[in-house]
Amino acid sequence: MSRITLVIAHPDRAFRHRLASEIAPSSFVEVMAETTDLMTTYTVVEEREPMAVLIAERLALMPEFEVMRALFSALDVRWLVIKTRSEAEAAREASPWNRKSDLFAIDPDTPAQILVDMLRSVTRTARRNAQTIRSQPVAPRSPAGVPRSDRFILLGASTGGVDALLTVLSHFPSDCPPTFIVQHTGGGFGDSLTRLLDRQCAATVRAARDGDTVRPGEVVIAAGSRAHLMLGGGHPMRIVLRSGEPVSGHMPSVDVLFSSAVPGAGRAVAALLTGMGRDGAQGLKELRDAGATTFAQDEATSIVYGMPRAAVQLGAAQSCLPLAEIGPAVLRACEAPKSSPSARIIAK
Repeated sequence: MSRITLVIAHPDRAFRHRLASEIAPSSFVEVMAETTDLMTTYTVVEEREPMAVLIAERLALMPEFEVMRALFSALDVRWLVIKTRSEAEAAREASPWNRKSDLFAIDPDTPAQILVDMLRSVTRTARRNAQTIRSQPVAPRSPAGVPRSDRFILLGASTGGVDALLTVLSHFPSDCPPTFIVQHTGGGFGDSLTRLLDRQCAATVRAARDGDTVRPGEVVIAAGSRAHLMLGGGHPMRIVLRSGEPVSGHMPSVDVLFSSAVPGAGRAVAALLTGMGRDGAQGLKELRDAGATTFAQDEATSIVYGMPRAAVQLGAAQSCLPLAEIGPAVLRACEAPKSSPSARIIAK
């Protein structure tokens, strides 16, 4: 029987070493790496695909853990959270994961044998080795003979958006309409998120780069960058990245992306997903007023019903849908006749 491969992610070096030394004698667990921060942990998990991760509570409460958590799910990695004695209860209550939490916390003084038994239990149905081939559902190509629409898709998300984007994009075929995404995430995690989405989606997902053109079957994302993503028009559509000040409290801003598409709103299909604050609501309203098809995620399926709520209150969303219905609805809208004559988009 193969041993459970384990990563211990904790900022406290002495604690990590003590825990690793206590687990080392077990014939059931192999500690393959010790890490100190989320970025390093993400890289190690992505490259080495352990069966389980023990992660400090303070790391699991960081906003960027959203990307880490999605990687765990994609790779079928089990994880346990090590409680932090000094962690204020108020901080835990403020965590967006408190509402729909899958954190399984353990006490830092848990005896090694009990910890090993817990790891054996949670990994019992997990992937048993890194050679296992994961069969991801792949959305089909559009049927042969169906005329390709000149529509494009805009998506904006914040807290809870990683899972939401994975759900929406799972419906997209490999030749989906050109798609542009702004996702709020911490600096440095944009590339990690892009790789995660690309490995899970039938379409090609890549980071937005200034001057690039985007064709059917391509999804570009701006996340954790220091520039706003804008549409520069053309066929195929051209990307403009513009530096400056945060808009609606964010850089990149969903409002900026949505507003940049207003001149071509007749071809645009836009959706505002889960997130804190109001970014994207005003831009979605501008798009709807200009003839775009617009959607917002509903409250029941949102991790944080902030941005979608603001959009609904403004009358920016034509439809407010559960997350599982947004991907199919967006694709159907792309096949419908344009709501108004198409206009050429010109970068501002």
